[in-house]
Amino acid sequence: MSSTDETLWWVAIIAGFVVVLAVAALLSLLIYFVKIIDRRVAGIRETLHDAAENTQHTALIPETAGRVDAVLAEGLQHHLFLGRVLGKVKS
Repeated sequence: MSSTDETLWWVAIIAGFVVVLAVAALLSLLIYFVKIIDRRVAGIRETLHDAAENTQHTALIPETAGRVDAVLAEGLQHHLFLGRVLGKVKS
């Protein structure tokens, strides 16, 4: 084997190592980013779960509004009654 061939072999071996190191570095970066994405997806899933729990009782809002209206109407009746009977409460 001539010295030129030997030099070419060493260049090929070194280039191969560089490629292997580059691939290992890129795969390590990929694994790092996938772990970050996985953590953030878990956080989003928890947030969506909490949002679902917070909004699961929204069916009670119309019922509560109806009852608040009833209480306000009752209060208005009392106010009008007291205004007529006592004459001290201005309507």
